[in-house]
Amino acid sequence: MLLQRSPDEAYRRVDFDARVASARPAELVALCYERLIEALGTAMLASDRADRARKSDALTRALAAVMALRLGVKGQDGVSAALLQLYEGSAQTILDSVIDFDAAAIGRLREDIREIAAALTPRPQVA
Repeated sequence: MLLQRSPDEAYRRVDFDARVASARPAELVALCYERLIEALGTAMLASDRADRARKSDALTRALAAVMALRLGVKGQDGVSAALLQLYEGSAQTILDSVIDFDAAAIGRLREDIREIAAALTPRPQVA
C-alpha cells in the first residue's frame, strides 16, 4: 500500500529519523521541543486554511512529541513534577483542540514551549 505523503514530509521524516539516531539525551529533548513547536504552528496554519486533515496530522505529531517528552522525565524531585505537570497540561490543551480547535490556546502553548526551548539552548560562552 502506498502512503499519500508529500515529498517534503518524506524528507522531514528521514531528517528526523537521522537526527534521532545520532542524538544524545539532551539533543533528543531539544528535538522533541522543536518538533512540538513546528507541529503546533502547522496546526494553527492548517486551521486558518480549513485543512482538517493537515490540522489533525499536526495535532497528532504535537501529542506524540509531548508524550515522548513525558516519557523522558526521570526522578521524583520538584523539577520532574513540574515537567510532568507541564506535559500533562500541554497534552490536554492539544486534545481539547482536536474537536473544537482553540487557536489562542494552541498559540499560547506554542509560545510557552518556545520560551522553554530557548532557555534550554546552551548560549555561547564569551571568552
